[in-house]
Amino acid sequence: MKKQLLFYLFLLLLCISSCTSTKTVPRVADTNYNFSKEQRTLIQQADGDKPMRVFKINSISDSILLRKKSEYINPNDPDLALFVERLFATVRDSMSLGVGIAAPQVGILKNIIYVQRFDKENLPFEVYLNPKIIQYSEKKQTRKEGCLSIPNRSETLNSRSYAILIEYDTMDNTHHSEMVEDFTAIIFQHEIDHLDGILYLDHLKKEMEDAQAN
Repeated sequence: MKKQLLFYLFLLLLCISSCTSTKTVPRVADTNYNFSKEQRTLIQQADGDKPMRVFKINSISDSILLRKKSEYINPNDPDLALFVERLFATVRDSMSLGVGIAAPQVGILKNIIYVQRFDKENLPFEVYLNPKIIQYSEKKQTRKEGCLSIPNRSETLNSRSYAILIEYDTMDNTHHSEMVEDFTAIIFQHEIDHLDGILYLDHLKKEMEDAQAN
């Protein structure tokens, strides 16, 4: 209880000082942080308004890639804007219509996600580069989750944190930290898991194992 109280006091102080802190991201010179040749070929196959193929766990090759860890993306990469457009086209495609998507779900192992912000006016979709969760609340929430990469299935999880503190880069080459709560926090947790090769079914399995142990 004491840890939870301290966490919320920290978040309150963070919001009082500034709802979102911002700083300029140093230009990244290391080309290892850019898209690979193979990734560029995949990205450049179509215009920005064309969705990409969603990788799914019922394919062995897709499933192997979805379990891999993604890498840092250089915010100055020349093909980033095109990829972000195509990633948005994918999550809003009639075949998908998700509330979030991560780059690995279209075969690009880079730290890029789209999240629909249910905590903002007009529920905008926003893109986040190199997102990290740096603190989780002890308070949990119970919600049903689905995934574009796991067809025709949804499950109720009880282990997602109600509030999280995140850091991320943006397309305008700035770095931010922000507190996110409620359903939007679940979307962030779900999509950032993808960057680490984790699926929501892994959390479900752990919940079931913990329940059996008790």
